[in-house]
Amino acid sequence: MITTTQQSAIHDREGGVWSYVSPSRLNLWMKCPLSFKLRYIDRIQTPTSSALFLGKMVHSGLELFYRNRQVGITLPVEEVVERNGSTWETATEEEGMKFASLVEETKLREQLGNLLRVYLEQVDDEPPPVAVEASLKANLIDPDTGEDLGIPLLGVVDLIQPAEDGNCIVDFKTSARSSPPLEVSHEIQLSCYSWLYRQLTGEHESALQLRSLVKTKTPKVVCHEYGPRTDRHYRRLFCVIREYLDALDQGKFNYRPGWGCSMCDHRESHCAAWAG
Repeated sequence: MITTTQQSAIHDREGGVWSYVSPSRLNLWMKCPLSFKLRYIDRIQTPTSSALFLGKMVHSGLELFYRNRQVGITLPVEEVVERNGSTWETATEEEGMKFASLVEETKLREQLGNLLRVYLEQVDDEPPPVAVEASLKANLIDPDTGEDLGIPLLGVVDLIQPAEDGNCIVDFKTSARSSPPLEVSHEIQLSCYSWLYRQLTGEHESALQLRSLVKTKTPKVVCHEYGPRTDRHYRRLFCVIREYLDALDQGKFNYRPGWGCSMCDHRESHCAAWAG
């Protein structure tokens, strides 16, 4: 439990990791506290991977489409692909992208266009969205105890779509596989979005969706829908948040080896020398 002294420390700090809690920060801290420290406290920059860059470009293209749809404009598929592709060079400069070869870059650009095409061809009959790339922020107040944890939760929701029994919260993913995502692996993110939505609107979401654009040889879109969050989800979320804030306050960022190490840029440069 966060003590009164720890709460005062939270209120006294400004900037950095004390500015807000977010799903991405929580997920990285749970995966490896040391990796979290290197990224968010030591601010050690790592190169953007091709997969991450492609994911960002896909999100950018979908944002372009849905922001226009929100005001009653449905852009043709090829216009979305072309306009999104025209930002490629700027995006590569901003991200400091270093492709292995021109062939790799060309294939990635083709993959981007194909993923957008296969997705946009399936959403012609969707109603205009309620919100696109919505930045949601609310003070963290434990729903069980009413305790104000002294720090806000921030989340950026890709899409909020109207549905018959309320609004649906949608998150876009790019994936290399078409297998169904394990719901519990996305629980923190989905619970954060749900909690923020309810805090800011006073309404309950009708459902939460993960829409995966799958990077198979023939691209496809797979949608998985989950029910509204329950009190059980929120209790688990706030248990994680309390442990996270305790770790920040105590400066405990332990090395946590696991399957994620194979994809971590800190593995050779920092973790090998870590001694606790």
